[in-house]
Amino acid sequence: MLGVSIRYLRYLVLTWLLVALSQIPLSFAGFDPANAKPAAVWTFDGGNAKDSSGKNINGNFVGKPKAVGGIVKKALKFNGAKDGIRFPDSADINTGGPYTNRTVVAFFNCDDVDVKDHKQTIFEEGGKTRGLVIYVYDGKAYVGGWNRAEYNWPGAWPSVKVESKKWYHLGLVIRDAKDKVEKGKFEMWVNGSLVAKEKGGQLHAHGDDIGVGYVNQNAVFHDEKGGAGSDVDHFAGLIDEVGVYGKALVAADFQDLTTALSVDHNDKVAVTWGKIKSLK
Repeated sequence: MLGVSIRYLRYLVLTWLLVALSQIPLSFAGFDPANAKPAAVWTFDGGNAKDSSGKNINGNFVGKPKAVGGIVKKALKFNGAKDGIRFPDSADINTGGPYTNRTVVAFFNCDDVDVKDHKQTIFEEGGKTRGLVIYVYDGKAYVGGWNRAEYNWPGAWPSVKVESKKWYHLGLVIRDAKDKVEKGKFEMWVNGSLVAKEKGGQLHAHGDDIGVGYVNQNAVFHDEKGGAGSDVDHFAGLIDEVGVYGKALVAADFQDLTTALSVDHNDKVAVTWGKIKSLK
């Protein structure tokens, strides 16, 4: 009888633990997308480039990006030659401003990071005078920003070494910037960690269009080579969960968004991105 009672008690304890653990993803709420001032969020889960932020900044495919399994549900695979996504202008992204706080994030998995004959563009907005860009080139991932009019920010392009066929989360941040170049206003985040802070400033309106997977309409890279014109500098590999926010995200936000890089926490990141999709 005593043995039965002990077994029953163990059963109750185990049941309680399982129930408690099942609630962990539900309490994973450090990143609040509504408070991040989303300008556009493209999860690619529907195999398309519909905006999940509610702002209707929906993209159109160039070439034939393919929906495949991604870091969170579906991602898009780009062939590195003809594939890309073009997006319309947005007052929250490029035609308004000036933008004193901005965050752009994306997951990527590059087929070959050592390509040297062109830049592999993950995201870009703006053009030769003002803009932002995320790309891979010669074994490194870069984020870049510049505003070469008004107060003349020549630009900054911090970088980190990366490997082929491996998932990474990149983020660029403009934080509390003004109409002048100041130290520490432009940041690079990799896999949830701050890796670089460089000189930067606010971003004024920039009419050239927005692209994912290629340069839609002009960009500036660290070596001033490439990025001229349209439909150039294509990316080969997977891109997932691209977001543009009007807030400068902080460490807790990035850590929440990058939890998918840990296999043990896929449920948690699904909850986070589920909240983003529910904004619509």
